[in-house]
Amino acid sequence: MRKDRLPNQLRNIEFIVNFNNYAEGSCLAKFGNTHVICTATIEEKIPPWLKNKGLGWITAEYGMIPRSTSTRMDREASRGKQSGRTNEIQRLIGRSLRSIVDMEKIGERQIKIDCDVIQADGGTRTASISGAFLALAIAIKKFKTSFNIKEQIIKESIAAVSCGIIDNDIYLDLDYSEDSSADVDANFVMSENKKIIEVQSTAEGNPFSKEQFIEMMDLAYNGISLIIKKQKDILGKIE
Repeated sequence: MRKDRLPNQLRNIEFIVNFNNYAEGSCLAKFGNTHVICTATIEEKIPPWLKNKGLGWITAEYGMIPRSTSTRMDREASRGKQSGRTNEIQRLIGRSLRSIVDMEKIGERQIKIDCDVIQADGGTRTASISGAFLALAIAIKKFKTSFNIKEQIIKESIAAVSCGIIDNDIYLDLDYSEDSSADVDANFVMSENKKIIEVQSTAEGNPFSKEQFIEMMDLAYNGISLIIKKQKDILGKIE
């Protein structure tokens, strides 16, 4: 049993926006002891394969700094290539954000999202997505003001959270110690309108039932709805 919270409770979550003085949008996302700096940069160029199509693009990069974990890891740049895990996570972040943005309305521009994990204690990809959404929303808000755009560009809010099964009990928002001992590990990306954007779920130990999966998904949405409420409260205070 958890000592600090109930199985259906999130960790303490904090979003510190405009954390970076230079990026068009930025957010320091804290999910317990997992801390991720998320920035959004708008560039007046797009990938070559999108030229003259009138569409924009959103892409993401993800990384962990050397002492974000209990032992130092080498920077991936020093190894000469990114790991499969890094590639998979940054593609997940990009897909998640593209799913809720009207690409025609940003024109032929590219928005680059950078998610840098400065401290890791489980759930780095879900914290990255939740913080990246805020960085993106702030950047797009500035973009709309600069170009006097009234139309809606972001269709709806999104957030992400993990769930897991440990000794046949279901837990929300796992930290590292829970994640490393879980029989089932799942990550959910969902929108404020209960739409599923992506689900990653694996039985690390014992297989799980359809009923357990639905219970995890319902618990995840409850957590995501609370995260989205925090996001909306913050965005509502930004001029």
